[in-house]
Amino acid sequence: MNTENMVIAFSKMILNPLTKYRLRRLFKKDKNGKLIIENYIDAYINDYNIDSLEYNLLKNILEKGVGTFAGNELNEKAKEQFKDTYFKKGLISVIRGLLYFGVRRPFVSGAPFLVVWDITYKCNLRCKHCYANAGKPLIDELNTEEAKHVIDILARAGVVALAFSGGEPLMRKDLFELIDKAKEYEMQVSIATNGTLLTKEKVKRLKEHGVDFIQISLDGLKESHEKFRGIEGIFDKTVEGIKNVVDSGIICAIAMTATKLNFKDVMGVMGLAEELGVDQFMLYNYIPVGAGSYDIDISPEEREHLLNILWEHLQSRGSKKPAFLSTAPYYSRIALQHNKCYLASHFANVDLDENDKLKTLANFIGGCGCGRFYLSLRANGDIQPCVFFPLKLGNIKEFKDENDFLKFWRENKILNDLRDRDKLKFCGKCNYKYVCGGCRARAYSYYKDYMERDPGCILVKK
Repeated sequence: MNTENMVIAFSKMILNPLTKYRLRRLFKKDKNGKLIIENYIDAYINDYNIDSLEYNLLKNILEKGVGTFAGNELNEKAKEQFKDTYFKKGLISVIRGLLYFGVRRPFVSGAPFLVVWDITYKCNLRCKHCYANAGKPLIDELNTEEAKHVIDILARAGVVALAFSGGEPLMRKDLFELIDKAKEYEMQVSIATNGTLLTKEKVKRLKEHGVDFIQISLDGLKESHEKFRGIEGIFDKTVEGIKNVVDSGIICAIAMTATKLNFKDVMGVMGLAEELGVDQFMLYNYIPVGAGSYDIDISPEEREHLLNILWEHLQSRGSKKPAFLSTAPYYSRIALQHNKCYLASHFANVDLDENDKLKTLANFIGGCGCGRFYLSLRANGDIQPCVFFPLKLGNIKEFKDENDFLKFWRENKILNDLRDRDKLKFCGKCNYKYVCGGCRARAYSYYKDYMERDPGCILVKK
């Protein structure tokens, strides 16, 4: 049976009304307070047999799913992966997504894998491109108890990872309380910071509280970065912060947003990322929003050039650090145009080599994760599809518990629009719509219509 027919067969099995009925039962609480599905996955990992129709159904779905998309030979390897706490949480969200949305291109998880949360707009810098227009905190930013309740809702809904951003998140006094709350639920926790406050003592404390990942903004070499960030003398402070994180062993990423102000420095910062030994270099797709103006946006040709440079570095470095990633959805399309089956994305670069089954994954999980794997929260609890996409979908304070949040995730009209690549006005006709789909935040910024074409894409311009 070819891969396409296997996907169809797997989809029919998932969409069977009896299958869906039994899957729903897996998302009820067991006697130990965990979801039944979590206990069953633990049993499956450890080769315990449970005399239950639902357990046998789950086992069948896990094995058929791996067989369909990766090949039966990877079943044992996958079972080892399931032991990782974050992977297991993600797997549960995938199964919930199958229950809610079925097998669709692109795939939608049962809850966001990642929520990026601007926990304060207080900031010690004045960056020219700041999407949040940060500086002073909002008068209605969530207090500590409200913020902890948000974490309760997100964690119980199955959100795997929580990224604290801003503003400058390290300026929020209760940050460590919020980190501890998230770690109680074994969530993956990351911090997005400008790096100037990352002293050795602060980094040591972040590690002690279980922070998994720190992303530090570096928008050029010394002159460009300081001009971009608005304060002289902070380049050295930022680099020192990066070194402190690398030395601590916390996973470290340098994030750079490419604009006309720092275009010439991209190669230099990529080289510095290698020199400093960070784990990732992340090239952000600049969107004119907040303090960011349209006149510093780069052209489609310049963006294409940078992504190809990024791709070449990815190839030459191989498995060595750093990994070169980008938030630009066109990065996956560039990988395919190089006749190399990489799933190049914001989250990871996965080599799909010549396995036809694995290649099909690109159509299911490639492209923009906005509204599919990812949501953002403002400091006052407003929900947006993405931090660069200032369209209010609701406020998390409106939700009593995780069930309200999950209902919103399933039924919100705008999120469901974003999930349907076939409806996109221009990108929906593109051969790369499932692996890319364009940047919906850019379409909204330029046209105030998130279904419009993405003017940052070279294929749109051509």
